[in-house]
Amino acid sequence: MLSARVAAAHPAPFSYLDLDLQADGIHGELVMHVVDVAHDLGGDAEPLLDPAVHRRERARIVALVTGRLRLRVDGVEATPEWGALTAVRDRHALALAFRIASARPATVSVRARLFPYDEFHQTFLNVYEDGALRQQAVFSASGGERTYYAGSAQGRLAVVRTFVPAGIHHILIGPDHILFLVGLLLLGGGWWPLLRIVTAFTVGHSITLSLAALDLVAPPAQIIEPAIALSIVFVGADNLLVGATGRDVRAWIALAFGLVHGFGFASVLREFGLPREALGWSLFSFNLGVEIGQLLIVTAVAGVLALVRQRNQAAARRLAFAGSLVVMAAGAYWFVERVFFPGGM
Repeated sequence: MLSARVAAAHPAPFSYLDLDLQADGIHGELVMHVVDVAHDLGGDAEPLLDPAVHRRERARIVALVTGRLRLRVDGVEATPEWGALTAVRDRHALALAFRIASARPATVSVRARLFPYDEFHQTFLNVYEDGALRQQAVFSASGGERTYYAGSAQGRLAVVRTFVPAGIHHILIGPDHILFLVGLLLLGGGWWPLLRIVTAFTVGHSITLSLAALDLVAPPAQIIEPAIALSIVFVGADNLLVGATGRDVRAWIALAFGLVHGFGFASVLREFGLPREALGWSLFSFNLGVEIGQLLIVTAVAGVLALVRQRNQAAARRLAFAGSLVVMAAGAYWFVERVFFPGGM
């Protein structure tokens, strides 16, 4: 105990990244704790607060952060123009200024892994527009890229360009959503009944997509995914019963189970990353993309079924019967898989 030496503590393993979007581009500042900088430079921390020392080490510090801070402006990789390096003594940190010259940005994407030697290190991001704080985020060791959408017309357009294709892509690669729609279309019945079915499904999933994306209602995937599978079984069974009862309740089924499918859409939207600064536009755009994908499916399937029905009514009835059995079987398979084998069969 008598021979113990003073230890240098590092109580705050944080960095801070400020980005200010202005008419002439992005003005930024990166604040780094001297303990982190010294570790990766292979020297002592305290001397870095001396202006003569950190000016001498500026080139090495810039080279250190250049490969660890990635910025994309409007989708294009950007190279910062590094400015002054100054000491922030009360925070035991160094502040490195930079600038990215461009027109007023619509989007800025950031990926920051500044000091990977420390698995607990975090980088706090603050995004401003003309000095007004718009968004805050935290990058950790497992963090990926984050995109900020500006509040300008260009920013809103960027949101639409991003989230409409995402909505189209999601429904076109979702076999359960596609099969649910196909099941609803198998009995045909003209374009007006089909329009009511599609509208009812849209209303249903739009409600729950919005509620879940806003974190107002968020049922677990362990409930939603099996429920989506059961909705597919129900649609197939109802198709078989319509012949016996004569009652067509497909619009009500689409509305009720559209509520369930909306939660499934929301889980994907949350994984994709919902920009809080453009919440309304991102929700609208993703939902619009889902509707476009849905209309593509409905137009193609309904058109083929109508063609078969015009040529051979008996073949159309057999197709509807066999298709309903396939829909039920697929839904039952997914239900068993999602309840008893959630990791995959």
